[in-house]
Amino acid sequence: MPEKFDAIVVGAGVAGLAAAYKLAKAGLSVVVIERGDYPGAKNVMGGVLYRAMLEELIPEFWKEAPLQRPVVEQRFWLMDEDSVVTTGYKGQSWAEEPYNCFTVFRGQFDQWFARKCTEAGALIINETTVESCIVENGKVVGIRTTRPDGDLYANVVVLADGVNSLLAKELGFHKEWQPQQVALAVMEVLKLPAQVIEERFNLESGMGTTIEIFGSGTLGMVGTSFIYTNKEHISVGVGALLSQMRERQIRPYDLLENLKNHPMVRPLVRKSEPVEYYAHLIPEGGYNAIPKMVGDGVVVVGDAAQLVNSIHREGSNLAMTSGKLAAEAILRAYEIGEFNERALSHYQEKLWDSFVISDLKKYKDTAELFENRPQYFNQYIPAANMALREMLTVDGTSKSDKQKLVAQKFLGGRSMYSMAKDIYRAWKAVK
Repeated sequence: MPEKFDAIVVGAGVAGLAAAYKLAKAGLSVVVIERGDYPGAKNVMGGVLYRAMLEELIPEFWKEAPLQRPVVEQRFWLMDEDSVVTTGYKGQSWAEEPYNCFTVFRGQFDQWFARKCTEAGALIINETTVESCIVENGKVVGIRTTRPDGDLYANVVVLADGVNSLLAKELGFHKEWQPQQVALAVMEVLKLPAQVIEERFNLESGMGTTIEIFGSGTLGMVGTSFIYTNKEHISVGVGALLSQMRERQIRPYDLLENLKNHPMVRPLVRKSEPVEYYAHLIPEGGYNAIPKMVGDGVVVVGDAAQLVNSIHREGSNLAMTSGKLAAEAILRAYEIGEFNERALSHYQEKLWDSFVISDLKKYKDTAELFENRPQYFNQYIPAANMALREMLTVDGTSKSDKQKLVAQKFLGGRSMYSMAKDIYRAWKAVK
């Protein structure tokens, strides 16, 4: 194995693999270092992969990749202790090629993506931990691994080592992430026959759905719960801000069990067989937490750069886009023969012009808003459930009296002006 490569990628998630694939296809010598037993072994995701971003790299990938179900419906639940207010979208166009998105198992998908990288010419080394970057005269020139004689050198190093990027921290690109900047997500994979899944979720054969849940699924904490359908499994999970879980001393597994035992969820998971359980940190800082992303001889991509849209629960599409754009900047740097921060900053410029930063900037104030004002989760969502229950229950009480009860529930002892301010703050945060 050569000690000097054109590029080193640290981390075999979708961000790192996207960068490695594009660089290898262009003819550069690329090595990917992965600490897990195989690509995907350390990754856990709710399970949705959007087509458009990967198809820019691998046209019609969905014809061969190990995907689960095309998603034809996205449902949204506002959950109270024993009820839900539901909305969503279901479209026939999503059930037709080339599809909008798919449910996936990352362990399977990442291994397939890694094979595509090796077919393109990249070298992937598993079960290897990167201890530090090698820096000479202020420039990153390689990495130091735990293997004997494990120093590797390259003109550019791509840091795709996940939310807790110790390498980027070591370089001074960011400080220690605060508990309010990350969420702890837990997920369980439950086995069910395909026919049972399709009957319970009202799906045609082979099609899938997602359910995003807000409210009591997280026991009122800032975060979301989810249910995703796979071929013969369903993925059930919940994520909440680490700061609030610590404050309330809630154990992740208890949070998941609370969701599974909710009367609206219980019928969907009935008689299922637990197969796997995961826990994973997810970046939640968004736009306001984006670290330094470019230095002399180094770029940062994916979760390591806090590129997750927590409002829309999008991460893999942002990660792959950042990996692709980083690769394009590296190829440009090779054309001009310079690998300093100025040359590689083309990556950051392109990222800032993309949907990635545009979307993160749009929702930059939402996490702080919902964390500091618990009434959105603990007052307004239960009030919405109560409002529909009252107005749709025919019990001899006049609709005028019911409206008064609903108004009192929404206000919760506060003034109409205070509620109007909350509505305005929420609108301003997402407009």
